[in-house]
Amino acid sequence: MDRRIAAAKAAIGRRLVILGHHYQRDEVIKFADYTGDSYRLAQQIARRPDAEFIVFCGVHFMAESADVLSGAHQHVILPDLAAGCSMADMADIEQLEMCWEGLEHANSRSATLQPSVIPVTYINSSAAIKAFCGEHGGVVCTSSNAEATLRWAWSRGERILFLPDQHLGRNTAFRMGVPLDEMVVWDPNEAGGGIDAAALQRARIVLWKGHCSVHTRFTVRQIEQLRAQHPGVRVIVHPEVPLDVVQAADDSGSTEYIIKTVRESPVGSIWAVGTEIHLVNRLANQLAPDRTVLSLDQFGCLCSTMFRVSPNHLLWTLESLLDGVVQNRITVPAERKHWTKIALDRMLTIQ
Repeated sequence: MDRRIAAAKAAIGRRLVILGHHYQRDEVIKFADYTGDSYRLAQQIARRPDAEFIVFCGVHFMAESADVLSGAHQHVILPDLAAGCSMADMADIEQLEMCWEGLEHANSRSATLQPSVIPVTYINSSAAIKAFCGEHGGVVCTSSNAEATLRWAWSRGERILFLPDQHLGRNTAFRMGVPLDEMVVWDPNEAGGGIDAAALQRARIVLWKGHCSVHTRFTVRQIEQLRAQHPGVRVIVHPEVPLDVVQAADDSGSTEYIIKTVRESPVGSIWAVGTEIHLVNRLANQLAPDRTVLSLDQFGCLCSTMFRVSPNHLLWTLESLLDGVVQNRITVPAERKHWTKIALDRMLTIQ
């Protein structure tokens, strides 16, 4: 299978670029031309305008973003259409529109509420959500530039609506000095988001009730156990974990930040990493024996939807291209593309 994938990739040549997210399995990511987190991969698209086919080894929302940022002559392909994201599924456009109406209604009823609310969506969201944010003066962010994005948004409005990951929003705002009593959680399944008027009036950031089912596996207890087992261990976690886990860890940051921090640590360092298991294992293998890298979750922290992209799917995709057939093309409707691109372009300018 490896030989066939390599042969098909070579035969297609410069017409093909394969993007691989850090959470992909080794059997797939070794064929990627570029690897990275969502932010870094989004930047790579503009660097290969000659590629007719962009095969995105990731999940659906990533492929949507790639389609929006790619040229009209380019085809974005997702090897397995079942590779989705449970977090992205926790916010749909109808729920967001109802939330927005609720926030506008609350503003109109209180003279003390700033009417300007800036919507910010994590890149782990559908193109429809991104388009809404773009059309309403908002932006997309990633874990790499979340803090800079919140700063950008607060310079344009007093209040931020942040979706769909409440933990990234809370952790980032708290690190910036925003107290917890100035944050509220909007539950799309409750009337008025389940927020009382007084709490909403105090809020500087309204957090959507969404989360990553992978990163919420990590706990303070796991950190305590590893510190007892490995004296001197340093703990670093992704900001999609709950706030108490971030507070108990030594550091937190995006996947790119985690990789850079661990790689540049002193020889002999011991690290416990709180993110997806494929990234952790790959880092451990690359840095052994000079550094020890452990998963914070002893049972592993697998993103099962990311895992759906297999060598079988990649091979089928590439050999189909050799036969002149584009399988699993991802296209964002034209009427949605405009505002989605505006939101993504804003994201790429924020450092």
